[in-house]
Amino acid sequence: MSRTATYFTIVTWKGEHWGHIVMGNGPEMDFSAPPDAHGHPGVLTPEDAFVAAVNTCIMMMFLWAAERFKLDLVSYECRAEGTKLIELDRTEIFTHVHLWPKIVVRAGGEDPATVERRVRRALEGARKYSLVANSIKSEVIIEPTIEINN
Repeated sequence: MSRTATYFTIVTWKGEHWGHIVMGNGPEMDFSAPPDAHGHPGVLTPEDAFVAAVNTCIMMMFLWAAERFKLDLVSYECRAEGTKLIELDRTEIFTHVHLWPKIVVRAGGEDPATVERRVRRALEGARKYSLVANSIKSEVIIEPTIEINN
């Protein structure tokens, strides 16, 4: 049987191109449009939040999958980049989000090739079960660098 969960945010306009967001889980911060869209530098933008949502969700799903695949995870770091297309009529869309995770795991006496296959399966699972990646139109591209230590 299906279930639902609801999440919320509250945004408030502070004047000019400034806003303030309070997230249901507690964090709050100022935000703006990006500087190239008449916004302010050094603060959260909707574009940053979009790319961050994909990146953080994929990481959390990878951690979930890594536990299930019994990977001895040493480190995970991922740079993500969203590419926005601006049409002539000024409509915009993120065409894709590209992620480059750097994953380090310990083999623990196992064959490194076998461990790497499990890491790749965990990444596939992370992509498959990512709420955010499944909820967007953009293509999500994951190109990992995997290091297996003994």
